[in-house]
Amino acid sequence: MPELPEVEVTRLGISPYLIDQTVSELIVRNGSLRWPVPDVAQNIVGQRINNVRRRAKYLLIDTDAGITIVHLGMSGSLRILPRHTPVEKHDHIDLVLDNGRMLRFNDPRRFGAWLWYELPEEAHPLLSKLGPEPLSPHFTPLQLQAALAGKKKAIKLCLMDNHIVVGAGNIYANEALFAAGIHPQAAAGSIDLERLTILVTEVKQILAHAIEQGGTTLKDFTNADGKPGYFSQKLHVYGRGGEMCTSCGNLLSEIKLGQRTTVFCGLCQQR
Repeated sequence: MPELPEVEVTRLGISPYLIDQTVSELIVRNGSLRWPVPDVAQNIVGQRINNVRRRAKYLLIDTDAGITIVHLGMSGSLRILPRHTPVEKHDHIDLVLDNGRMLRFNDPRRFGAWLWYELPEEAHPLLSKLGPEPLSPHFTPLQLQAALAGKKKAIKLCLMDNHIVVGAGNIYANEALFAAGIHPQAAAGSIDLERLTILVTEVKQILAHAIEQGGTTLKDFTNADGKPGYFSQKLHVYGRGGEMCTSCGNLLSEIKLGQRTTVFCGLCQQR
């Protein structure tokens, strides 16, 4: 599943082609996505695109009339293409611009979303209860400490909880906890402020570096130009269960936490 860096890379890739352009047509070939594409999604036609933003893993295409909310799901991708590019399998939606280009949404598994909302996005039920953005000034050690207070749940599960902080998905939670030397099963509320400070720093650095590298390509993700991300070359623990730790040489352990694969070093992450 595309995580925050992959979604941000997509936003960076498509934004220059969308901002200040006017939508001439919205073509919906298959509206049966995670949620049905609403008829009101057509309200974007004739609107000038003011901005393309990201909130968690949602992309927000702003116009004066409302916001198109896009989620890539497990296998979705967005491409900027010439208007008459032949349709391929799983090309479900085209947002056609008046400059001869279009934004094409492809989603083989159809777990993505294409929605329309006319109120401020903070009021939308999908967005209203999200935690802070990890790369924003609002994600701090003190904020994280307050959010984790009294929690006995494993720190990795809390780090992946979008009510606590958005976008630190499975890949990057594994990597950040390894970099911070924190055991993924440690009770979240027991971690002191000093270690949380290190963890917040590592989350920010790892996500920022992944964005710089173009996102992580595992199976389905390619960025807006069709090029893969390269952060997978930099992974220290994710997907490396049973291999040697890059820091101490110990064999990495692999367990399931919240039904998600979790890899860690039992020596480097004892705290």
